[in-house]
Amino acid sequence: MTDFSGAGAAARANRALDPLHAMIYFAPEADEEFERVGLRRGRMAYFAGRAAPMGRVGAGVVTATFYNFHPSLVAHNIPRAWEQASVKDILAARLTAADRALRRLLGDAVDSAELAELAELARIATHELPAHGRALFAAHAELPWPDAPHLVLWHAITLLREFRGDGHVAALLDGELSGLEALITHCATGYGFTEAAAKATRGWSDDEWAAGVEALRTRGILDSDGLTAGGVALRDAIERATDRLSAAPWSTLGPDRVARAVELGRGFTTQIAANGAWPKGVFAAR
Repeated sequence: MTDFSGAGAAARANRALDPLHAMIYFAPEADEEFERVGLRRGRMAYFAGRAAPMGRVGAGVVTATFYNFHPSLVAHNIPRAWEQASVKDILAARLTAADRALRRLLGDAVDSAELAELAELARIATHELPAHGRALFAAHAELPWPDAPHLVLWHAITLLREFRGDGHVAALLDGELSGLEALITHCATGYGFTEAAAKATRGWSDDEWAAGVEALRTRGILDSDGLTAGGVALRDAIERATDRLSAAPWSTLGPDRVARAVELGRGFTTQIAANGAWPKGVFAAR
C-alpha cells in the first residue's frame, strides 16, 4: 500500500505537483510578459522573476539562494534587471504569464471543480509553514494570494517548491557540496541535466567543471565511471534529507488528502505535458 505520510508523501507530492509550477520556465507567455515590462528574455527574466519577491537584492543574494548558478552569470543580470523593470511590474508580469500559460495548457479544465479542489488542498498545505532558514520561501509567502483557483494553485505550488528548495540547499550544505559540486553529482545520477546542458544553463566553464570533478574524485565521491558507492550514498542521503525537511506541508494535510492531491496533480500534470508544457524528456525521470 502506498504511504502518503511523512517524507514519502513529500516526494510523491513534489513529483505530482511541481510540474504545474515549473511550466512557467518554459512558457512563451513568460518571455512575452517579462519583455513587455522591460526585461530581457531568458536568464534575466528567470533570475528577476524568481528573485523579485525578495526585493531589489544584489547578485550575491540571488547566487546564494539559487545555489548552483555561476556567480558571474547572476551578476550579469542582477542588479541590472531592477533598473529595467520595477519589482511590482515583474511580479505582476509573472502572475499574468502563469494565468495565460495555465489557461492555454489546461483549456476548459482551468475552471473545473477538480482544479478548484486541488487548489484548496495545496493552499491548506502551505498554512503556517515555518519560514526560518528558508529565504526564498519566506519572500514568496509574503506575496498576496491571487483570487482565481488556477492562480491559487500556481501560487501554492510555488510556495511548496521554494519551501522544498530551501530545504534542499540545507541538505546540500550538510553534505558539504558546493553549488557546482551539487550540479556535477546531480548530473552523475543520470536523473538530471546532461553535463552540456548544466554548463550551458548554469554558466560553468569546461575548466571550472573539470576542477569540480577533480575535487569530487579526491573526496571519493566520483571516479572514472561516475558516482562511487560513497557518492551514491551521499546523493541518496541528500534526497532523503530533502524529503524529510519538506514533509511539514503534507503532515498538515494528512494521508487521505495528500493521496487526493497526488491523484489530482498527476492528472493535471499529464494534461499539460500532453499540451507541450515543456520540452520532451524534461520530467521523464520524475
